[in-house]
Amino acid sequence: MHTVVIAPDSFKGSLDAAAVAEAIAEGWRSIRPDDRLVLLPQADGGEGTLDAILAATPEARLHSAGTVTGPDGRLTEGVWLELPDGAAVVELAQMSGLPLMRHLDPTGSATRGLGETIAAALDAGAEEVVIGLGGSASTDGGAGALAALGLRLHGAEGGVLPDGGGALAHLHDIDASEMRAAPARGVRLLSDVTAPLLGATGAAAVFGPQKGADEEQVAQLDAALTRFAERLGAGADSPGAGAAGGTGYGFIAAWDARVESGADALADLTGLSSALGDADILITGEGRFDATSLTGKVVGAALARATGIRSIVIAGQVAEDPAEAVGGNVFGIGLTDLAPSVDDAIREPATWLRAAASEAARRVSADG
Repeated sequence: MHTVVIAPDSFKGSLDAAAVAEAIAEGWRSIRPDDRLVLLPQADGGEGTLDAILAATPEARLHSAGTVTGPDGRLTEGVWLELPDGAAVVELAQMSGLPLMRHLDPTGSATRGLGETIAAALDAGAEEVVIGLGGSASTDGGAGALAALGLRLHGAEGGVLPDGGGALAHLHDIDASEMRAAPARGVRLLSDVTAPLLGATGAAAVFGPQKGADEEQVAQLDAALTRFAERLGAGADSPGAGAAGGTGYGFIAAWDARVESGADALADLTGLSSALGDADILITGEGRFDATSLTGKVVGAALARATGIRSIVIAGQVAEDPAEAVGGNVFGIGLTDLAPSVDDAIREPATWLRAAASEAARRVSADG
């Protein structure tokens, strides 16, 4: 009997991490029913972060922040997770994410709801705030979130600017006198993005097009973020400042937040690091395994912790041999290698995840 830790990321646009883990478990049990399975779905700070932590932390408590401002101004619900140590975890994608947009609005969308949700956590006594950055609908440098926390952004005529990254082009001065203080134990930003705020590798240039920005709007947003940074303060060049449309920068500059690898932090928060101490086998996976999987993503973080443990990568597509990429006792199985077609793998991912896990279990049994 083996102890098998199943710790996949979500298959983006297909199945969340919990569903991926359960499908893998079902397939594995069909071949090796006596093994002990430990399901620890993972995330990298983006969508699914709260679910991954909550699934692994029975003592955590999910709270509603009530209705908050969605990225396009329509109301949505904000939620945050209270950890046993008094920290609050907030997932930007939950209330300020791209899927919440009715229509793309690269210059007008904003992060105000994130700030409103953080304010609710602070009101409840949160001693630390952990913000999962990822899946943002906006490129506003976190200005909307900071405004919800008391920062005042004024135009040349003295009025308060409207939300949205485009409005920052008209920023004249900033008043932080009513800005809420950071929690006593500080602020952690979870992200797999190392981009700075500005320039060719910054928030607008790299991620703006994903949110609907054309070439002209990318230039407009980069100039607006430059103006914002000139008035808010240092931190624009910090790795991760460009995460979530520059939201990383806003919290670095205003609250001295520190950026951490989301995948690494989630591995610790979900107990993956300790679970691997008793494991014989690790199964991890994502939609596509390639060289980028080892650079700050869930699969790379899981494999890095599995030193000396037999590891299996189950991915929608395996574009690179994990044994060559990682070394050691690891192999990969792609759903596209088992399904009749790529379309079939995409249409019925749970079916082919079960098939891939069954095949992996057969290989383990054959090897003894």
